[in-house]
Amino acid sequence: MQKRKLGKSGLEVSAVGYGCMGLDYGYGPATDRREGIRIIRVAAERGVTFFDTAESYGPFTNEELVGEALAPIRDQVVIATKFGWNIDPQTGERRAGLNSRPEHIKVAIEGMLKRLKTDHIDLLYQHRVDPEVPIEEVAGTLKELIAEGKVNHYGLSEAGAHTIRRAHEVHRVTAIQSEYSIWTRDPEEEVLPACEDLGIGFVPWSPLGQGFLTGKIDPNMTFDNSDFRASFPRFTPEAREANLALVDLLRQIADRKKATPAQVALAWLLARKPWIVPIPGTTKLHRLEENIGAVAVELTPDDLHDIETSFASIAVKGARLPEQILRYSNR
Repeated sequence: MQKRKLGKSGLEVSAVGYGCMGLDYGYGPATDRREGIRIIRVAAERGVTFFDTAESYGPFTNEELVGEALAPIRDQVVIATKFGWNIDPQTGERRAGLNSRPEHIKVAIEGMLKRLKTDHIDLLYQHRVDPEVPIEEVAGTLKELIAEGKVNHYGLSEAGAHTIRRAHEVHRVTAIQSEYSIWTRDPEEEVLPACEDLGIGFVPWSPLGQGFLTGKIDPNMTFDNSDFRASFPRFTPEAREANLALVDLLRQIADRKKATPAQVALAWLLARKPWIVPIPGTTKLHRLEENIGAVAVELTPDDLHDIETSFASIAVKGARLPEQILRYSNR
């Protein structure tokens, strides 16, 4: 597995990471716990060193799963997790809105450390920017936690460029995690230039478009009630029908490269910048192998030009997230 550094922070991780959320949260019924642990450990055996979770996934259950799976090889991997939703640190009860008050962060991190079976978190993100707490206070709190040795690196998720710059003035931001893929290009206008300017790494979540870019989702597919995509505008049957044009584009490139649409989608991200590290998730071992194989898919300048030219003629149908979730982004 190739390695990459997240910006100028010095934090080195595998070129493709592993998003753990879907193992027990967000995309339908939870995977059997033993199978989830096995998939995480196989990923590590195949050279993946970067594992992503969050306290809100469950809440808490995903961190517990990741902690148990990686405990035997803790010193060989980088664990990223996130705080910021208004979750009771003791009970896991979800409350309305966000909570990034310094006192809440300090209590929340103790639970994270316990669940992840570790004495430090390699990369801690603010999951969403809390408009009630100045970003300088949040960055200052992370600076304290880093000084105490409980956190190694500080990150932000779904933050706008202005907020990123304000946070970075208080303490170096190592990575920004936001949705980014060939069908979600929002970060390109302001966030990616800010990352390049400041030497910050970028971690695309949902690099395969919640699975749509794999080519395995068609307009007739039905989603379980516990699957987020059942309420996503981009996943209505009509939107899926229209968006198949993008999958067809990926498949054309994939056929030339003897690859799969998913591998081309990931290779496209890897070709954008050397400090971009996608974190695809999966519950299936053969998909894990497929995702890892994307590192070996080389897109030439001609390939990239063809993708851009063809993409320009495709109008992606549907917002990437429901409005009630999207309003927490790009602050």
